[in-house]
Amino acid sequence: MRDYRQLTQEEINVLESNSCWAEDWDHIRVADAFTPYGFHRVLFYGDIRLGVFSKQVEVTKGFTKHSGITDTTLRNVTIGDNCLIEKVGNFINNYTIGDDCYISNICTMETTEGATYGEGHLVSVLNEMGDGNIILFRNLNSQLASFMVRHFRDKQLKDKLTRLINEEVRFTLPERGTIGNGVKIINTKEITNTVIKDDCEISGASRLSDCTILSSKDDSVFIGTGVICENSIICNGCSITNSVKMQDCFVGEACQITNGFTAEASIFFANSYMANGEACAAFCGPFSASHHKSSLLIGGEFSFYNAGSNTNFSNHAYKMGPMHHGILERGSKTASGAYVLMPAKIGAFSVCFGKLMNHPDMRCLPFAYLMAYGDTMYIVPGRNITTVGLYRDIKKWPKRDKRAVSSRKSIINFDWLSPFTVGEIVQGKKILEALRQAGGDNVSSYNYHEYIINATSLRKGIKYYDIALRIYMGAVLKRAVRGGYLGKPASDVGVGPWIDLSGMLLPASEEQRLVDDIKNGTIESIQEVLDQFYDINDHYREYQWAWTYRMILDYYNLDELTDAAMQRIREDYVKARRAWIAEIRKDAQKEFAMGDVEQDVYDDFISKLDHEIDYED
Repeated sequence: MRDYRQLTQEEINVLESNSCWAEDWDHIRVADAFTPYGFHRVLFYGDIRLGVFSKQVEVTKGFTKHSGITDTTLRNVTIGDNCLIEKVGNFINNYTIGDDCYISNICTMETTEGATYGEGHLVSVLNEMGDGNIILFRNLNSQLASFMVRHFRDKQLKDKLTRLINEEVRFTLPERGTIGNGVKIINTKEITNTVIKDDCEISGASRLSDCTILSSKDDSVFIGTGVICENSIICNGCSITNSVKMQDCFVGEACQITNGFTAEASIFFANSYMANGEACAAFCGPFSASHHKSSLLIGGEFSFYNAGSNTNFSNHAYKMGPMHHGILERGSKTASGAYVLMPAKIGAFSVCFGKLMNHPDMRCLPFAYLMAYGDTMYIVPGRNITTVGLYRDIKKWPKRDKRAVSSRKSIINFDWLSPFTVGEIVQGKKILEALRQAGGDNVSSYNYHEYIINATSLRKGIKYYDIALRIYMGAVLKRAVRGGYLGKPASDVGVGPWIDLSGMLLPASEEQRLVDDIKNGTIESIQEVLDQFYDINDHYREYQWAWTYRMILDYYNLDELTDAAMQRIREDYVKARRAWIAEIRKDAQKEFAMGDVEQDVYDDFISKLDHEIDYED
């Protein structure tokens, strides 16, 4: 706690000569090294605490002013060292301001009674008219949010989580609004009941009300022109610009929201990008993107997803070119739990979606295209495994994680082949083999529910799935050898089904263990819940090996993993990788032949494929 002293009579005289006025000079306390010469036309009300004003403040690149306060009304305010505050049209009331801040040309900044700073609000995602299922608070991450949504019908668990989160909010809620160190706020109309952390810049915002902005020196936040945010939390590394309107939202690390995007009761996590459109009751997991004015994200759960506009899905068709935004790697999920497959034909999406909704329990064939010709629906299973688009996605996602290491709250697993996806591939292959066995080899097509699979597509689907399985087993085995955990797993944790918890891949059994620990009181704080997610993720490779070891034995019909078996797995792995790269090369050649790709782009891509042999060992 800093020591303050009263103003001397000489300092009061200087302040008054500079047109400053105080309701009661005795209520103003200052740091020992305080000097009054940088204060002009300042009105003081209530209890005031002032630091030292001795340094220059950079107001824009190459332009500095001396720290101080000018043309401002202050009431019940504490201000740190070397701040420059000027041209406050109305007042600053009930606020604590840190060191080295620049605040200029604002209207009002105040804390009112009952402020929550955006924390503790209950919102409903996936169902905009339903009961609340997510509580907003500063330490929320995509795993906890997904966990709450998945189990919100479990009243006992929901009540326990609500109590733990409310306790955390109550313990961390500041007595009044705070501005961190190195904050810049200029040309902004209103800031009410808002906590703003270090090195945040707010320029031209219209209104921030009941918000928390979690900025830091190595992962700062920028809030730009015309932005209105209410009852929302914005995390490190975010950029909110160009007349965004947001209410009851959570914006995770390194998200960009811009160009008039509007959002209500929605959550966005890790590296999501939203522009022009709108979201309502949307759960946007890591790397969700929407670019179009006609895009409405409503009542859905998305992850590694790029939303097209209502009439245009061509952005998903780009592959080698610089405009490619990626395939639906893990899928988007509707409120009913049905996964949406990637359409291969522009315009087929709405039909495909409607059909899928009629079969919410139908197991989807992974990495498949869905195509519509009139009223007939076709599935091309496994096709996306061998596309240029998938190959680029595998490489690009880790590079696009813009979060600072110090502020990575949400867990993201970038494995494109994992027990979660490979488990679906195993089932998909079994479905295709069963269809072929039932229908025989002398037919032109097979029926799967209301869908048609051409015979050639079915045979290729089995081939592509087998390629993926062999690549996966070989890669995991190679990692086990290098990691020193080769052999029979010490534990069965991970052997059963796996789930994707909005970016985190984990055994379903570990999720259930967490549910049980919360309900029986073993876990006593929300931070312990978050720590459990991190701990489970730290054991991912161990759990993955337990699952994969069992899979290898089943696939190769083995009783144990012998040296001869490992050699065979390695040989199959190399052959499968080369077959995979060959198929991707053919896809690239086909695209180049269409004339849509420049020669240098094509050559660069082929060069990368040529170097894939380097990863075989």
